[in-house]
Amino acid sequence: MKTGIERREFLKLAGIGSVVFASGLMGMNGLGHAATPAQDDFFFVQMSDTHWGFNNPAVNPEAGTTLQKAVAAVNALARQPDFIIFTGDLTHTTDDEQVRRKRLGEFREIVGALKVKNVRFMPGEHDAGLDNGKAYQELFGETHYAFEHKGVHFIVLDNVSNPGSTIGDAQLQWFAAELGKIDKKAPLVIFTHRPLFDLAPDWDWHTRDGAKALEMLKPFTNNVTVFYGHIHQVNHHEADGIKHNSAMGLMYPLPAPGSVPIKAPLPWTPSQPFKGLGFRGVDAGKDRAYALTEYPLKGE
Repeated sequence: MKTGIERREFLKLAGIGSVVFASGLMGMNGLGHAATPAQDDFFFVQMSDTHWGFNNPAVNPEAGTTLQKAVAAVNALARQPDFIIFTGDLTHTTDDEQVRRKRLGEFREIVGALKVKNVRFMPGEHDAGLDNGKAYQELFGETHYAFEHKGVHFIVLDNVSNPGSTIGDAQLQWFAAELGKIDKKAPLVIFTHRPLFDLAPDWDWHTRDGAKALEMLKPFTNNVTVFYGHIHQVNHHEADGIKHNSAMGLMYPLPAPGSVPIKAPLPWTPSQPFKGLGFRGVDAGKDRAYALTEYPLKGE
């Protein structure tokens, strides 16, 4: 490991989370070549559903400081991540276009305090659902894109800007072309806001044309991991060799899928401030496995 800190020691230093999941990474890089010494350990952080602009004291009386608290918690990690990814719903929805832009701008200013400057973003339906991502793109750029990091190919899919909870044919064509550049044995990570599979369609916890994207991923079986947000809780699902992992939100938790008749934010627990809120660390090691660490947000 470049930092000279062994993984076990790093996790000990990181402290509050627990390793809950590991998935295979094959010994190939994202360009289809055999693994090289350049494919060493790396660490990234997933933050999700910050909902800047949310205002309901019964759900989160600390709504005006929760994002700042999360930024401080990431900055205080024993090992700083290689990069940070925000998996959507940066802001809370509003019909007012000026307010939407104002919230997006305030969000960008707050997360500018992160020590790590390699920060990736994607929209959620709260950011982009009412204007097809227009305001988001003005401040953050493209809503779908790809990048590589230390031999792993990452693809960000936008399943919120297109009306009807879809990825859309045009983006699916781009996705197919992007996958065509990658060796089928290469490690591949997909970031989305909504789940690609049908977790709870009645709650909008699905992507209407997600099955088309998952079909395209089948040739990469056992090498694909999906990280997503939207459901404000940790959830792990595996099908056809593809692993799907949602993260906690950073404004309010939501109930377990289908556990109550009506989906609604869970109320604030005064005895346990910030209960159900947090972010995730992902440690990608030389042993070709992801170790996930959940970091609950603390009250103090």
